[in-house]
Amino acid sequence: MNMRFFQNLYILALLCILPLTGLANELSVKPENGQKPIIKPKKKPVQIEADRITGYYKQEIEATGDAVLHHGDNVLTADRMKYYQQTEDTEVEGNVRLERPKDTLKGAQLQLNLKTEEGYLTEPRYLMKKGKGRGAGDMLLFEGKDNYRLKEAHYTTCPEGDNGWHIRAKELEIDNKNEVGTARHVSVVFKDTPILYSPWIDFSYSGKRKSGMLAPVAGYNVRTGFDIALPFYLNIAPNIDATIAPRIMTERGFLLSNEVRYIGNKNMNGHLQFDILPYDINTNQTRWGILFTHTQNIGKGWQGFLNYNQVSDDRYFRELTPNLAQTSLTNLSQQGGVSYNGRLGTNGAVSFTGFAQRFQTIQDPFALFVSPYERLPHFSMNAIKRDVGKMDFELNSSWTNFYHPTLVDGKRFVFYPSVSAPIRNEYGYITPKVGLHYTQYSLATPVENKGENIDRAIPVFSVDSGIAFDRKLQLGDRNFVQTLEPRIFYTYVPYRNQNYLPNFDSAVNDFSFAQMLTENRFSGSDRINDANRVTVALTSRFVEQETGIERLRLAVGQQVNFTDPRVLLLPPQVTSGKSDFIAAISGRLTPHISTDSNIQMDESKLWIEKVRTGISYQPEPGKVLNLGYRFTRNVLEQMDTSFQWPIAGNWHGVARANYSLKDDKILAGLAGFEYNACCWALRFVVQRLTTATQTTTTAVFVQLELKGLMGIGNNPLQVLQQSIPGYTSVH
Repeated sequence: MNMRFFQNLYILALLCILPLTGLANELSVKPENGQKPIIKPKKKPVQIEADRITGYYKQEIEATGDAVLHHGDNVLTADRMKYYQQTEDTEVEGNVRLERPKDTLKGAQLQLNLKTEEGYLTEPRYLMKKGKGRGAGDMLLFEGKDNYRLKEAHYTTCPEGDNGWHIRAKELEIDNKNEVGTARHVSVVFKDTPILYSPWIDFSYSGKRKSGMLAPVAGYNVRTGFDIALPFYLNIAPNIDATIAPRIMTERGFLLSNEVRYIGNKNMNGHLQFDILPYDINTNQTRWGILFTHTQNIGKGWQGFLNYNQVSDDRYFRELTPNLAQTSLTNLSQQGGVSYNGRLGTNGAVSFTGFAQRFQTIQDPFALFVSPYERLPHFSMNAIKRDVGKMDFELNSSWTNFYHPTLVDGKRFVFYPSVSAPIRNEYGYITPKVGLHYTQYSLATPVENKGENIDRAIPVFSVDSGIAFDRKLQLGDRNFVQTLEPRIFYTYVPYRNQNYLPNFDSAVNDFSFAQMLTENRFSGSDRINDANRVTVALTSRFVEQETGIERLRLAVGQQVNFTDPRVLLLPPQVTSGKSDFIAAISGRLTPHISTDSNIQMDESKLWIEKVRTGISYQPEPGKVLNLGYRFTRNVLEQMDTSFQWPIAGNWHGVARANYSLKDDKILAGLAGFEYNACCWALRFVVQRLTTATQTTTTAVFVQLELKGLMGIGNNPLQVLQQSIPGYTSVH
């Protein structure tokens, strides 16, 4: 064995024995007056290794040549170091490196007290293990456990050799306990050019929530002009936070935006957004908007909910909101109530809902429409009980007080019991069902000499049947299970004249593969279709055998009306006729190509009624191309194209165009680019959107994202995700 081994062994034994000797002396002191003995905490053991170690008993140890000091979770290495046993001071120089659980510090000279963790480090360089922040400074001052401060400091999340951006500060304080950095007299430098100054800034280098000033949000909109907001984030509690954002618009004035979010016990959560513009310099009015949602799990199956939305005027969203998706809102719900979900025996369930609901209707002056009925209040109860003598019983019921300032209003009671007798085995089923839909009205004014109190009773009969076949199939190197599922659905509902009844909430359901397998083609309860029809459908699924994931679905359906439907809603329905055919395909055609398409044809007139088709090509994240086409006879015909694709190097292009072939104009357009570097990203997007029949708006989004610190500008990510299906941030 070499001499260094014996030196290390001697020093290690010396450092371990001395603290134990001191502890033994302390424990030998007898307590006075019956008091418990005071036991001082042990010192953390110190272990030193080096090429050469010298020292004085109970005084100091000097290590030179690849010196290593272990103290708890910390490891200190240098060319030379001294350790003073009594004071626990260290003096270190030459290639100093201090490895700690949350960071790594390097420098030229270090003086540090291992007990108080106070001292200094010259020519410091540091690396944060959470968030990958790093930097340097002129001097590093240790100020206690998990806390130090740098003079003339730099900070960045860029890797070594890349200074795409950094902050330059007179002082930078690092709090490792809370994982927060606080800088004073700060300049944000991008590509060697200062772009932002602040007398003070603090940030979470690990991504934890914390209170503080957020990066300014800037943008341009033709309705608001140049728009800049200075948001301040408040981390009020672990389950409550808020954002206050003063916003200045050159065309509108000063607006204060307030947002509060909270989560509580028992699944309680809520979100409040309140904006106020005290004086609009364009309209000379005070304008405001409030959006509030709250849900509360009361317990034992009960839940409360509140959804309240209101704005000061019809043009509020079109002119003031930075979220262009809100410009299409037409009816703002103001609703509150309770609901209950529980079990009804071993094979049953029951649910109850009670609420009051009204709306604020956002009108387009060039395309006015009738606002929906208010429900003040509405109560509903639904129940189902299965396997009662091989039969299933179901009940749907409701009572609603409908109010409208200009239309016929009143109260409606709905009682719809039904019973079915399903017959099932391992390969198929047949389910006959019979029900009676009873509706009773108590109206404010009489209708068509029927009086104010009228009712309607309609029997409903249906038979649903299906068979499922499957086989194993190999496509390429993948194993699938292919199913073949024929289904026949027959419905009979006798005709009842319903023209004299008010229409509180009924509308024609959009004809689709799912809707054609239902008993009533109207939503709501005011119109029950007459029916003598059969639907024949065939579905084939391709299910991945290993994962159980459905990769592709093919479906065709034929609906044949034995008699022409007589119960209609104005305007006439597109789905009138003796028969309708629909075909649908959805899922992945290849690992990179997916589609969701369906087509509806009226065979009695031999023309296509509707087409909804879309195909998407996405070979990898950051690459997606979407093509879509929508057609409804005499209503609309639109093309929709969008993409995100690399242009060159780190540049990506993004675009979307929704074009109306019927109106010969672009309804929504978007174009822009993204640049993604390792530690920063730049996004530029221009969006043009039709917000009303004769109103369009244009918005410009520019954002510089400094990863791990802030995003400067108006973030377009939400716009891109809503506009381009499959969009993936290149961050």
